[in-house]
Amino acid sequence: MARNIDCSISDARPLDTRCLEALRGRSILRLTDLSAAEITSLLALARALKADYSAFRGALAQRALVMLFEKPSLRTRVSFEIGFQKLGGCVTFLDHRNEPIGAREPVGDYGRNLERWCDVIVARVFRHETLTGLRDNCRVPIVNALSEIAHPCQALADAQTLLEHGIELESMHLAWLGDGNNVCLSLMELAAIMGGRMTVVTPASHRPCAKLAAEIDAIAARSGATITLTDDPAAIRGAHAVYTDAWISMGQKDCPDKIAALRKLTVTPEIMKIAGPHARFMHCLPAHRGEEVVDAVIDGPQSIVYDEAENRMHAQNALLLALLGAIPSSRGVPANAVEILTHHR
Repeated sequence: MARNIDCSISDARPLDTRCLEALRGRSILRLTDLSAAEITSLLALARALKADYSAFRGALAQRALVMLFEKPSLRTRVSFEIGFQKLGGCVTFLDHRNEPIGAREPVGDYGRNLERWCDVIVARVFRHETLTGLRDNCRVPIVNALSEIAHPCQALADAQTLLEHGIELESMHLAWLGDGNNVCLSLMELAAIMGGRMTVVTPASHRPCAKLAAEIDAIAARSGATITLTDDPAAIRGAHAVYTDAWISMGQKDCPDKIAALRKLTVTPEIMKIAGPHARFMHCLPAHRGEEVVDAVIDGPQSIVYDEAENRMHAQNALLLALLGAIPSSRGVPANAVEILTHHR
């Protein structure tokens, strides 16, 4: 059952915006495009927005967002569209499900046209190279709304959700069960950057990309984070949260061998008991009930999946405000958000 999170405030005070101001004009294709301090600042702003949007009303007036989607979406599309509009901006959605970006004209030419009309581009693509092509040819920020190797906006929303439920990022133990996919990689990046712990339980044949995992290990070595790859579900004992995702990613078809290999990692009440009675259950959705998770878990009291979905809008809005330089230092920010920022510095 989803919980109502207390985001009430008693006062407002100025937010130190130095980290946020440093994000102006940048593109975010992976979570590694952000530092720990920048993530902390964005999460403080996201919590401030969730508590009260009134201080930011009209912050993106006369700004335009273009959304390029090669894949279907519910949470990503709606949260970006409504979120940007709540801040006063306008949104144009271009459906590329039947025409991949770059098919009609080169990605670079496409980007050079779009930059003349909009202030930021959000793209959901099959190939990460499409994002890098847009970034390298555009003068406006590019935001990754999902590629085959990364889902940074999901990771930011998940980080916000963990904090709301009293799980500090530097000391968290996050457990992943299932396919070592794009969401898994972005969460590994989150743990590595923030200095937390993550246990990734996958069959050996479906572990995260070895090249990217090595890059993440290097970040973890600097931050003091611990990233463990294993095929043993018992390794999740004591985890603060258990996370899973669909086993078959969009664009994949007819994968009976993969499903068979992942069956033992279905998140059941018994799996949650290994983690412990206080462990939360997380899923980026949509869920394939009866495959990666059973109803008793996703609908149970440990589930916070709809908090994650809600927080997509707030975390993304914080990011867009920062990328567009729309955070005047005079704006009031709720005290509870400042407390998060101060605590993590």
